[in-house]
Amino acid sequence: MDLFMMNCELLATCSALGYLEGDTYHKEPDCLESVKDLIRYLRHEDETRDIRQQLGTAQILQNDLIPVVIQYHQDRQLLDAVVRLMVNLTQPALLCFGKLPQDPSFRHHYLQVVSYLQAYKEVSVRVAAVSPTTTQDWEQRQEEDSLLIERLLLLVRNVLHVPADPDEEKNVDDDASTHDRVLWAVHMSGMDDLVKFLASSQAEQQWSLHILEIVSLLFRDQNPEQLAATGQGRSAKERQVEATELEALRQRELAERRSRTLQRGSRHSHFGGSYIIQGIKAIGDRDLVFHKGLHNLKNYSHDLGKAVRRVPKRRWVAHDADGTPRRSALNVRLFLKEFCVDFLENCYNRIMYLVKDHLIREKAQQHDETYYLWALAFFMAFNRAWRFQAELVSETLSIRTFHFIEQSLTGYYEMLLMNKKEATCWSRRMHLALKAYQELLTTLHEMDHSPDEAVRQSSQIIKNNIFYMMEYRELFLALFRKFDGTKQPRSFLRDLVETTHLFLKMLERFCKGRSSLVVQSKKVKRKKKTQNQPLGSIVQPRTPEELEGMWPSLAEQLKACSSGAEPLAEDVVPFDAASEVPVEEQRAEAVGRIQDSLLAGQAPRALALLRSAREVWPEGDSFGPSDVDLDEETELLKQILFANLPRQAAPEAEEPEEEAEEEEELASVQVSEKEFNFLDYMKRFASASVVKAYVLLFKNYPHNSPHTNHCVAKMLHRIACDLKMEALLFQLSVFCLFNRLLSDPAASAYKELVTFAKYIMGKFFALAATNKKAYVELLFWKSTAVVREMTEGYSLFSCWHWPIHASPECGTSPPPGEDILGSILAHLGTGSRTRKQVARQLVRMGLANSMRDFPRERKGTCIVLWTEEQEMELQRLFEEFQGTDDILGNIMRHLTAKRSKARVIDKLLSLGLVSERRDLYKRHRRKPGPVSSRAGGGRGEEISPALAAGEGPEGQGIRKGAAIPDRDAVGLAQGLRQEGLAGPLLWLQNCLNRTADDREEDGTSQPVPLVPLSEENEEAMEHQGFQRLLRKLGTRAPELEVFSSPQGDLAIPTLAHAPQREAPLRYLLRDSSEVHAAAERGCLRDRMRGSSSERSESSQSRACFIRSHSGDPPRKRKKRRRRVSPSPSRQVPSEDPGFTGSEEQHPSEDVTPA
Repeated sequence: MDLFMMNCELLATCSALGYLEGDTYHKEPDCLESVKDLIRYLRHEDETRDIRQQLGTAQILQNDLIPVVIQYHQDRQLLDAVVRLMVNLTQPALLCFGKLPQDPSFRHHYLQVVSYLQAYKEVSVRVAAVSPTTTQDWEQRQEEDSLLIERLLLLVRNVLHVPADPDEEKNVDDDASTHDRVLWAVHMSGMDDLVKFLASSQAEQQWSLHILEIVSLLFRDQNPEQLAATGQGRSAKERQVEATELEALRQRELAERRSRTLQRGSRHSHFGGSYIIQGIKAIGDRDLVFHKGLHNLKNYSHDLGKAVRRVPKRRWVAHDADGTPRRSALNVRLFLKEFCVDFLENCYNRIMYLVKDHLIREKAQQHDETYYLWALAFFMAFNRAWRFQAELVSETLSIRTFHFIEQSLTGYYEMLLMNKKEATCWSRRMHLALKAYQELLTTLHEMDHSPDEAVRQSSQIIKNNIFYMMEYRELFLALFRKFDGTKQPRSFLRDLVETTHLFLKMLERFCKGRSSLVVQSKKVKRKKKTQNQPLGSIVQPRTPEELEGMWPSLAEQLKACSSGAEPLAEDVVPFDAASEVPVEEQRAEAVGRIQDSLLAGQAPRALALLRSAREVWPEGDSFGPSDVDLDEETELLKQILFANLPRQAAPEAEEPEEEAEEEEELASVQVSEKEFNFLDYMKRFASASVVKAYVLLFKNYPHNSPHTNHCVAKMLHRIACDLKMEALLFQLSVFCLFNRLLSDPAASAYKELVTFAKYIMGKFFALAATNKKAYVELLFWKSTAVVREMTEGYSLFSCWHWPIHASPECGTSPPPGEDILGSILAHLGTGSRTRKQVARQLVRMGLANSMRDFPRERKGTCIVLWTEEQEMELQRLFEEFQGTDDILGNIMRHLTAKRSKARVIDKLLSLGLVSERRDLYKRHRRKPGPVSSRAGGGRGEEISPALAAGEGPEGQGIRKGAAIPDRDAVGLAQGLRQEGLAGPLLWLQNCLNRTADDREEDGTSQPVPLVPLSEENEEAMEHQGFQRLLRKLGTRAPELEVFSSPQGDLAIPTLAHAPQREAPLRYLLRDSSEVHAAAERGCLRDRMRGSSSERSESSQSRACFIRSHSGDPPRKRKKRRRRVSPSPSRQVPSEDPGFTGSEEQHPSEDVTPA
């Protein structure tokens, strides 16, 4: 920016500061006001930071502000204002712009501000004015003094934070850079002693974060191991490493010299010649013609001359932000080493405790934990390399530190995925956390070799906790699987590989010293929680007789509420605030809530709802007047209880797929313990994602350190040799890497890698001799299953090679009601296929949409059919243990063919030995007493002694829950006859009589539907009295299905005396032919009008079922809503899992599942 283009007001303000004459600065009388004006101008600068750029161009800080601080530091007001202005001018450019600008014009302004900051850094740091202020105790300091100290610390932070200029600073090692000169100025001014004092003083705790940030910037370009070795002679290990590197460079140089010698011929030839390369085709079918010398043949490629394919920006490899490492001047390194020693001995434990406390209590600013992570890694590494003393870093050697770093790594990765624009910053923070974790493990490894027994014992305790917790063992697996080379640099991968190597080494040694190791294991179980149903959907409708029986107990509760013995509910709301229906229109629903509470036996809640509703809807006295007494409220509640309120229809049952989408998934973590096996843990690393990461680092072997190459070779050796998974490395890119390694002139420096490469190649060619498909497998990364197929044979594990005769068998449809996959496996005639392989092949052939179309195989015993001997044995065991308390348990213990309890119960029910499942439950002996039925169960008030003893009216045994006499049914039938429903009653009686005759003749029974086909019978089915009679007779009204389902066993005597008897409600219809048989036997009379095509859906919705007293019980299955037509060509739904719904079924067919 041109100086003459400055703003005139800004130029006048700068001129009013003063002028420099020689080494003396003369300030103007308005110097203080001018400084304040500059601060005001900076506060109102635009987004291009124009004021900051103009002041940088005018060199205000170098020519005016620094001389004012040096000469007029006694003027307190002027010093405060100038320091404020200097802090504002030197703040990092990233803070000025908020983020790194992407626009070219804003990027230009950003670079201009950075250049001005680099010019400011050339100025030496002077802190002479700080001495009078810092010598005061904290009790004597004023608020202005504390602000001045904080601003001076920020000024030092800003100057140290300025990045280096790579174009200007092209110095070699041991040469002083700009940053080194600033560090030396800090040392000469005594600022380093001030920093150590503030870090160690108990009275200066508020500056802990500022001090830690300044310390991190002081050691920005330093290596802790090199810094600890400063001033000492080189060790034998360092000399050996340098000799190895020098020998590798020498071998490469000699190889390049030999290749250049071979490329030059003995004499010049004007005709180089043309050659035909056999085995390489040109564009056509002819061999390639090569027009260059033979020495260039090895470098030939088809890609020569082609345009380089552009790589999208999102796929660019992430670069390291550290840049080229360099070594500072010797005097600077000696001063920094002394600073580190003093800081460790006097400040480290205290300041790390304070900073950790600030981070936990969220007293720090955002991302301040990065300074904590850096300090942990740097000073623990320096302590380990200098003179290892565990007590100097004891504050950060704890399980809490491991947990903090693990949580930071996880949080950084989640932000890396969410905030993709700031992925580079989150990747750097993630790298810092990984370095801290690596240094913690290295320090623990060093503690194992300590001569002090207490230190070794402390290390064992920490390792016990680390290896026990599952989070620390799974951390490295997660980092390898989530590694992304476009967001995380190679340096991150290098540190990850080295840290994993150290962790596995420590874990393996820890396991070898113990016979068994118990670790923590966590399993996440996902369970589905259905939405809460309203109270009204839970409470079942009651008959008037049942309501009469309930009212006395409710009246007693209301009396208790009036006397204060039972408190009223206070959290009741008579309306639904979340409903879309307005509150004024929810009055009817409030009455329904009151009735639901009464039906549930909650009289206090119903009374509280009534009073709340009276306050919400006072108009019209719908819920009684305001001055109503308790007796009137009791009478009003009784009327609500007996009222027949209109209810909304229940929501339709959805398909299982739709229902699963609405259900809420809840994850519960189940913590358990298991015995740890190191080899099983290593198998987790045998995956393509982990091998890819190691191969990516392997490609950079010439630039890796010997330790890094050793870590790579060790992990690949564990996978290939220990786990026998060498086929994971059978990949073309890996073989190209091996070829480059073996042809490298400096291959002698990488003996470990060369030996491993030869081992893998030998294994591959040995496998290729028996498996010719191994060459094709080179094109793909493989999983462990594919590796097993390659080495042990495809026929054992793979379903890729299907015989020609096998695919047509997959396409054949199995018999209805059978398992599709089981039927196909039975017809294939080979035991090498699995259900999953057959299902996958069906999807490939297009016979199925996805794998989800096939249900999972039922676990448990495979015995399904019962032989005649087994049935006789079961009957014998039942008769033997019938009088015991645990019938089923005794049968299961003595049964020869082991079966599940469910199948044994099903067989006992089908044989007619028991009528209900609860007859087989384990009974506890109780004192004898009168037996009474449940209230409202549709049975008589008392059971006669003969029936209770198991004797029926005809001398036959009556099973538990069988029909008992009911006088109400006779009264209902007489009342309906008087109302003019004699015709429907005659139709119902004929249907029941015919069904009873059929069951007497056949000896077996099937469920029979009652289908109203005439208009008169349809109207009768809608009559409430007729429906009550049907319920008394043992049928069930439609609920989830369009048709009705039975609820009980109707035996032959029950059907013959239907008006006087009823049955419990239990089972469903099984065969669709029964619908039509019942319609033909009992319903097709001269009352029927029209053809089958004119039968309305309303007649279908009024069908009722009469259930037989024998047959197999249904399995639990989600009910589906289907429409059923009386036409024989339609299907009737069944709750039998074997029911397939085919269109043609006959009564003789057995559709009951095995």
